[in-house]
Amino acid sequence: MIRIMIVDDHQLVRAGLCSIIESAGDMQVVAEAANGEEALAKARKVESDVVLMDIQMPGGMGGIEATRRLLRQSPKSRVIALSVLSEEPLPSQLHAAGAIGYLTKGCPAKEMLDAIRAVHRGLPYVDADLAQKRMVAGWRGTASTPFETLSAREMQVTMMILDGRRNHEIADSLSLSQKTVSTYRQRIFEKLGVGSDVDLTRLAYRHGIIRDSD
Repeated sequence: MIRIMIVDDHQLVRAGLCSIIESAGDMQVVAEAANGEEALAKARKVESDVVLMDIQMPGGMGGIEATRRLLRQSPKSRVIALSVLSEEPLPSQLHAAGAIGYLTKGCPAKEMLDAIRAVHRGLPYVDADLAQKRMVAGWRGTASTPFETLSAREMQVTMMILDGRRNHEIADSLSLSQKTVSTYRQRIFEKLGVGSDVDLTRLAYRHGIIRDSD
């Protein structure tokens, strides 16, 4: 039986995922969490084989940092990232954090179950939409968005800025000093050629890093 933890800030999403997983017959949901901090706490008490990790959770640490810390804490667990977005650099950033699966939330239920079984066996898995985009980007031989020039930590800080968090909030979530966060912010703006949070938001929207609903 494959033991699964679901990490998502929407209770209805967790309920829907639970229903699909429990109907599979060879899987069971052993824990649920609404944010990264709760996921780490649950992981200390309940052992899971596969973790379905939402990337964009408001408040606290995001999915990238939660993945990194959870795998450091529970190295035997395997993480599948979940997102409404399939655009780079998010998939690559999650891979760098240790996730070996990436699914968009619009994928069919059967594909999600197939992904869980594959990842449980130690095999990497990305959904069909992302696989196609990565192949096209590889053929093109260039970065598909300017955000791909950012390091994993810079992308993490970027996502928190886009979530409207202040420097002190980012510093607290990532256990960094506010001076370090300010340095990251300056470096991000320089790499992306933007001068303000508003400019950053517009650029992220243009390249599909965020959407209207975000």
